[in-house]
Amino acid sequence: MSKKIVIVGGVAAGPKAACRVKRLMQDAEVTIIDQDTLFSYGGCGIPYYVSGDVSDESELRSTSFHMVRNEDFFLNAKGVTVKSGTRALAIDRKSKVVKVEDVASGEKQDIAYDTLMIATGSRPFVLPIPGADLDGVFTISDLHKAIEIKDRIAKGKVGKAVVIGGGAIGLEMAEAFKDLWGVETSVVEFMPQVLPRIIDSPIASMVTKHMRDNDVDIFLGEGAEEILGVDGKVTGLRTAKRTIEADIVIMAAGVRPRSEIAVDAGLQTSPMGAIVVNERMQTSDPSIYAAGDCVEVMHLVSGKKFYAPLGSLANKEGRVAGDNMAGIPSTFKGAVGSFIMKAFDVCIAATGLSLEVALAEGFDADVALTAPSDRAHFFPTEAIVCFQMVFDRRTRKVLGLQGFGPMGDGISARIDAAAAYIAMGASIDDFGTLEMAYAPPFSAAIDSINAIAYVADNLCDGRLRKTTLDSFLTWMEDLSTHPDWAVLDIRHPLEAGPCVDKFGADKWVAIPYNEVRSRYQELPENKELIILCDAGTRSFEIQSFLDGAGRQETLVLSGGMNMLRRMGIDWYPE
Repeated sequence: MSKKIVIVGGVAAGPKAACRVKRLMQDAEVTIIDQDTLFSYGGCGIPYYVSGDVSDESELRSTSFHMVRNEDFFLNAKGVTVKSGTRALAIDRKSKVVKVEDVASGEKQDIAYDTLMIATGSRPFVLPIPGADLDGVFTISDLHKAIEIKDRIAKGKVGKAVVIGGGAIGLEMAEAFKDLWGVETSVVEFMPQVLPRIIDSPIASMVTKHMRDNDVDIFLGEGAEEILGVDGKVTGLRTAKRTIEADIVIMAAGVRPRSEIAVDAGLQTSPMGAIVVNERMQTSDPSIYAAGDCVEVMHLVSGKKFYAPLGSLANKEGRVAGDNMAGIPSTFKGAVGSFIMKAFDVCIAATGLSLEVALAEGFDADVALTAPSDRAHFFPTEAIVCFQMVFDRRTRKVLGLQGFGPMGDGISARIDAAAAYIAMGASIDDFGTLEMAYAPPFSAAIDSINAIAYVADNLCDGRLRKTTLDSFLTWMEDLSTHPDWAVLDIRHPLEAGPCVDKFGADKWVAIPYNEVRSRYQELPENKELIILCDAGTRSFEIQSFLDGAGRQETLVLSGGMNMLRRMGIDWYPE
């Protein structure tokens, strides 16, 4: 007798598991239940559909060979039955049936299973504030809402938009409104930075500056208090500091696992409501599996379970669940939380832990910063990329890597390599010798991922002494905070000269890099010197020389001017 496999949820993990099972067990009866009429689509592509990069919503539901993934496709091409527009109401674990309801007719029935999989995904968090139910307030939860948003924009009904939330979806939606449609767009973020807990403040500051440079208003440290409206329609958003006019408001304040059916069935869930699974994607009931945005998985750096609602992970988890439902032992060990996004013409990416999270998890964490060229400095398309490596001083283990730079392979290739290495528990030394493919159009001879490891190595071994960007910026805002500090600017005189004029020769000492060895005796006594160059590499070399000359009261500003400019520090000339 054929095995009955029922899957609740038809977006990412569910279809992946269904198709995997059917490939492995052609005689299995595989059924997908989904309450929506649009299913098996690329949800992460919704902002790009709204922006116009993806011209038609059917492209998000199509295969790479341009077949739309609908009921007929799954039945005829995959051998899988899809019951769309069908809501799963409850699981009767004793009788092994799923109780369902036809959304349109209300007709109820029981669907028997031998093995069940829950892939119900996540739901957007709706802020409990006045006006949340007004016409013109949207979450990015399904394709229907995306179609409605784009339709309103295309019909000229949206001139001003407000996005609540500065996470990835919020920033992507802000770009979508502004880039193609020219909608006046604002982002309101409760935390003091965008992309909180994903990246740290230096990289976040670069993202914020770039968004603002592209005419997106970013308001940080402000909570949405009320959505304003007239005659039931949105007119604006109020925070504690301002009122912003709007024709549309997007709530992008995060998501929560959609796990009610699992909770009601008595399956084990985490404190935040995610379904608990083992490495085989098996729940606390051996006959029931779960995967995708409704589950939590192991973080391979922290060693703790975490919630990672990513389409890429959902597909991997779905395949593993499919293997096990088909009787093939397969495991999903966990993830390191790799992330990448575009913001206009730049790329932001991260993998592993941020410094904030690493410290909260109890690591003896520190960071290395550098801003090198993304390829050989003599190659015509050379550009600056910025990296931050998070590492543990005690174990020398690399905990995370973050990057910011132009769109292309400069950031993504390094983050991808780092993700694989971090997942294996690699050390700073491993990163220092990591082999990357080299040719001048693609990288420097000393790859940027090696270069950031060298900085971390020098920090760990005490050869490099640094000040943080935050400490330096605090001093520049109020020089009295460190009266014994002065900058040693080793850049070209044309770059350093205007800063000397602005801050005075007692606070800003300019000696070119190639002249420090012959002129170091000109340096002021009784001052701690903050050595400044473009990326930090020359600064470390000068620090090493001055140590040998008996001038050890120095600190390097890692990342240097390349990072400061991208953070929007406007008291420096270009």
